[in-house]
Amino acid sequence: MTITSNDSVSRGTELAPQTSQGDDAKRVYHRLSDVRKEQGVSLRSAARQLKLDMATVRYQENPNTNLSIHELMNWQRVLDVPIADLLVEPTNSLSRPIKERANMVRIMKTVQAIAGQAQSVGIKRLTNMLVDQLVEFMPELKEVSAWHSVGQRRSLEEYGRVVDRRMRDDFFIAKRDE
Repeated sequence: MTITSNDSVSRGTELAPQTSQGDDAKRVYHRLSDVRKEQGVSLRSAARQLKLDMATVRYQENPNTNLSIHELMNWQRVLDVPIADLLVEPTNSLSRPIKERANMVRIMKTVQAIAGQAQSVGIKRLTNMLVDQLVEFMPELKEVSAWHSVGQRRSLEEYGRVVDRRMRDDFFIAKRDE
């Protein structure tokens, strides 16, 4: 079915701007159909609650259809789910501000780890200054602790215990009868 701009106006749905037949034409905007099926709402019931004809509902359910906020809110009301559940996650996992915050948290964890391991007074003073500067820049970093140290290094005696536990010679050989 080919939709023209006149058809989209009569249906109340705007088409995504088509600059090329490349990535934009195949961009996935939402997951209405999947959520509708998960919620157990039939296409006919959705059309009735949205007060739209079946063809329009099918068109709106197409994941490549760029819907308005108003249309998404109508679907959200019908499906009774948070609007975020209707949207597709962007391909880049984090937005720029969130990436920057994550980087700042990692820096603070590293500084705290250095401060915890520092033996000289000079290094301790520098790490404390750096912690203060980071907290001044981003106050929520005050609560960030150092990286967790997972386990401890094994001593030679502990490695010896592992060697004592012998495995059968055929342990790694796949059985051909099964």
